[in-house]
Amino acid sequence: MADRLSPGDPAPAFTLTSSDGSTVSLNDFPGQHVVVYFYPKAATPGCTTQACDFRDSLSALNAAGYQVLGISPDPVSALKKFGEKEQLSFPLLSDEDHAVAEAYGAWGEKKNYGKVYEGLIRSTVVVDAEGTVKLAQYNVKATGHVARLRKELGA
Repeated sequence: MADRLSPGDPAPAFTLTSSDGSTVSLNDFPGQHVVVYFYPKAATPGCTTQACDFRDSLSALNAAGYQVLGISPDPVSALKKFGEKEQLSFPLLSDEDHAVAEAYGAWGEKKNYGKVYEGLIRSTVVVDAEGTVKLAQYNVKATGHVARLRKELGA
């Protein structure tokens, strides 16, 4: 399992393909705060709840100076379908080889119904305007997470 990030750590740089086919890099947001959230699978109940919570909070987060990027191991085609169906207006990025999730500590051992396996750990990392980790949360719950995050960020 990759090491988890902590406040003060430099945020790992990345470039991934977005649901619209463009490439998106952390470096595309110089001087901005970026909420990078990792979710296991597009169009599943928990991931849909979380994505829609981000969608519904996007204007408040943007007004407070935060951009939102969603990252999952899904292929671009699945992200495109998910984004269109749920009218998501922020980038959904494909990390099929989970290299970015590993760099952010969001890939590791999971347990489900007694089975142990490797997978994506629902996580949120907030990167400040200097490219440093401001907040890192792992094993977050899909429901209520965005509201708690907004409260912590004052957004």
